Amino acid sequence: MPRGRGFLVTELVAPQLVVNSRMLYFGWTPADPEAVAALVPDGLEAAPNRQVFMNQYVVDDPGQTSGFGAYSLTYIGPDLSGLDAPDGITPGRWWTHYFNSSPVVRAYATARGVPATAGTTTIEVRGRRLVATTEADGVPVIRTTARVGRAGDAVNRGQLRYLTRLDGRFVSGNYPFVAEPVDPFEVESLEFLEPDHPVYALRPAEPLEIVWGFYSPRASFAYPGGESVLD
Repeated sequence: MPRGRGFLVTELVAPQLVVNSRMLYFGWTPADPEAVAALVPDGLEAAPNRQVFMNQYVVDDPGQTSGFGAYSLTYIGPDLSGLDAPDGITPGRWWTHYFNSSPVVRAYATARGVPATAGTTTIEVRGRRLVATTEADGVPVIRTTARVGRAGDAVNRGQLRYLTRLDGRFVSGNYPFVAEPVDPFEVESLEFLEPDHPVYALRPAEPLEIVWGFYSPRASFAYPGGESVLD
């Protein structure tokens, strides 16, 4: 197989397209930086400030996907150091938890090394108040409350980079996206509801420090994009 710039090209898998999902995506500094760093495997390095990312999103209708059907998902984990996305700015990311409502999507993700487990995500918007709740095995584990406005002319676009481990090797995937963010946007609270659940290690510091983020009622992306194995 051909080599290039430190990567070994792997067999391609059929990509999937998702359009117009309702997406809440943001990052924060953690309460326990060393616990976050401990979730990053040897061979990768957490971001210097150990910041955490989370995406809570809902795909309401099967017609919004090229083959996945409707589903909801929360994924979360540490940002990485030295493995930026193609823009050279956005950090690469390591999934530690991936709560997905669809057996089809879970099987697809698991085959790519993603730690997919059963879970559901709901996003409710009433006026300017948004509440996103993530459940694992029927138990609420994360709740986000945000103040949101309306989507305007702004568009977020680019590619994200996620790392997984498959058959003992790290796999890097690029995921192109286009999203229409609302304005204003402010995360007011982020609650980790189950201290006994492993995801609790990623809880935010107090006071809450949000380092980036957006909510979009129309976020589209390819899943996955190009994949390669870290050489």
